[in-house]
Amino acid sequence: MALFEVNNVTVSFGGLMALNRLNLKVEEGEIIGLIGPNGAGKTTMFNVISRFVNPDTGQVVMNGQNLLDLKQHQIAETGIGRTFQNIELFRHLTVRDNLLIGQHTLIRSGFFAQVFSTKTYKSQERRVQEKADELCEYLGLTAIKNSVVTSLPMGTRKILELARALILEPKLILLDEPAAGLNSIEVETLVGVIEEIRSKLKVNVLLIEHHMGLVMKLCDRIYVLNFGEKIAEGCPEEIQKNPKVREAYLGQEDSGVIADSKPKSFLRRLSGPMGSFPGGA
Repeated sequence: MALFEVNNVTVSFGGLMALNRLNLKVEEGEIIGLIGPNGAGKTTMFNVISRFVNPDTGQVVMNGQNLLDLKQHQIAETGIGRTFQNIELFRHLTVRDNLLIGQHTLIRSGFFAQVFSTKTYKSQERRVQEKADELCEYLGLTAIKNSVVTSLPMGTRKILELARALILEPKLILLDEPAAGLNSIEVETLVGVIEEIRSKLKVNVLLIEHHMGLVMKLCDRIYVLNFGEKIAEGCPEEIQKNPKVREAYLGQEDSGVIADSKPKSFLRRLSGPMGSFPGGA
C-alpha cells in the first residue's frame, strides 16, 4: 500500500468540473510533482486533501485512513503538513515565535495549568521551544531566529514557512508553489532544502510548481493536469517528451516540427535549469 493515495476524486463547482476522477499516489521516499496550466485543478486537489473542499466522489487515503472522514483540524494529526501559494506567516512576530505557534496543538495542558505554570506545562513548553531551536539550526535560521518576519527577504520567508509545516514532524508535506517569487540563488537553496527534507528527515513531498528547473531536478515522478483531468504521468524525462503535455501548454497539437519561437521557447522552459511554465495553479 502506498503512503498516500488519491482515488477517483471528482470535484465540481456548479457546472465547472475542477477535478475529474483523479488518481495519484506517493510512495515512501518520493518527491512527486503536480503540474499543469492555469485552472488545471492543482490547488483544488490540495484543498481537498486539506479538507477545505469536499469532493463529489472519491477517497483520499493517508496510511490507510480516509481523510474525508476527518475534519480540517485533524489532518495534521495524520502526518500531513502544508504550505500555501501566499505565505501565511505572522509577519510581525519573530521567526522563533512563528515556529512556537506552529506547535500549539502539542500543548495539552489546560487553562489552569498554564495560569499557574505547573510542572507539566513547563515541561511541554520547554520541549516546544527546543524543537523550534532544533529546526532553526537544521534549516540555517538560527542567526535570524529573533528577527521579525517583515525584515526577511522572500527566500528566507519561504524557508520559514516550510519550517513551520515541518515543526509537527509530518510524513508528507504539500508544497504549493514554493519557488514563486524567488530569484535563481534562492531557488537553488530551496532545492537543497527540499532534498535534505526527503533524505535526512524522511519526509515525502507532493509539490505544485511552475518552475520547471526545480520540478525536473527534484521530482521522481510527475502528474500533469489539464482542465481537471490527468493527461500524463511519469518520470521527468517522460513528461518532457509527452505530446499531450506539449499540447496542453502550447494550446496546439505537437506536430513534431519545432518551428518559430513559441515551441522553442516552451522546450527551453521545460528542459532549461531556470525555466517555468506560464499560468497559475
